[in-house]
Amino acid sequence: MKRIWAAGLALGAALALSAGGTARAADVNVAFVATLSGPAATLGKQLEDGFKLRLDQLGGKLGGEPAHVSIIDDELKPDVALTKLKAVMESRHINFVVGPIFTIVEAAIFKPVIRSGAIFISPNAGWSYLAGKGCNPHFFATSYENGQPHSVSGQYATDAGYKRVFLLAPDYQAGHEALAGFKSRYKGTVVAEDYVPLTSMDFQSELAKIAQAKPDAIYAFLPGGLGINFVKQFHAAGLRIPFLSAFTVDESVLPAEGDAALGLYGGADWAPDLNNPTNKAFVAAFEAKYHYVPATYAAQAYDTASLIDAAVREAGGASDANKVAAAMMKADFKSVRGNFRFNHNHYPIQDFYLTKVVKGADGKLQTSIVKKVLTDAADPYAGQCKMK
Repeated sequence: MKRIWAAGLALGAALALSAGGTARAADVNVAFVATLSGPAATLGKQLEDGFKLRLDQLGGKLGGEPAHVSIIDDELKPDVALTKLKAVMESRHINFVVGPIFTIVEAAIFKPVIRSGAIFISPNAGWSYLAGKGCNPHFFATSYENGQPHSVSGQYATDAGYKRVFLLAPDYQAGHEALAGFKSRYKGTVVAEDYVPLTSMDFQSELAKIAQAKPDAIYAFLPGGLGINFVKQFHAAGLRIPFLSAFTVDESVLPAEGDAALGLYGGADWAPDLNNPTNKAFVAAFEAKYHYVPATYAAQAYDTASLIDAAVREAGGASDANKVAAAMMKADFKSVRGNFRFNHNHYPIQDFYLTKVVKGADGKLQTSIVKKVLTDAADPYAGQCKMK
């Protein structure tokens, strides 16, 4: 069945990706929320393309039923995200809300989504509150709790003997949770913990502080445009300090960072060269379709579509959210990450890796696994979740 793009819902930035024809009660309706404009648009594009690829492979269906996906650009503005999403939910019954990239958007839309009766699945944002006290039967994360990818570098910095580390992140919920994640496994001294606005593009002040502090290493969580500018400015400043990160040097920004990113380290739950058949097929199909290297955003969104497909099939449709949620807990699909299962708080138990930026055989920059750092890791907030 041919899928079509069509301007829809009178939202300007919202589009309808439909399996075609008029929606039926048995159809699966998805509202897909991502940042698709501004400096962080590359992240949202990865998320969207990963989901679309899997939906294409499934013939435009989820669980064997025609899928209707409304794509919403949240513009990295919580109020905009909420307004657009409400308009979509008022226009048709939504079974699943998938997204967003940023925790500040996730927090803004969480309660309205849950009140609507839809199942909320985050393929990226990993608000720790929802892993713990705020856990909910109809909320699932197919990514991680915010601090987990950052704890990889904290463990590595400890193992490598870095005694003094400089920390840098944007000043919002996920930025604070990122550095808390790093510190949860770092046993040395934090010489500085700097937070910058989420819109920062000039890091000369921070680079001067780093040069003055003379740390053994720096750790930076600077996603999207922040990472692009920081990495280029770090390289131009000639600072030869070990550089650890997460989401600062990944496939979503490497084309723009160029060779300035070569050799820099990251922490992640996935990398393009993760060695399992499902991942090899995913990466090959993604590059063939979109002509660029997928990042974790795309991989996690691809898994999300596979999860929905398996759960809807198991539940016999998407109409009963409780049945679908019970089916989702089984995680009965082949993940690009290999080992993957849900903890009782609906966050994954999975492996995490130290990665390094390299050039692939085709000359394109990508992250490559150096070693596994955490095996079957559960997030530290699960004990606060009262779900069984």
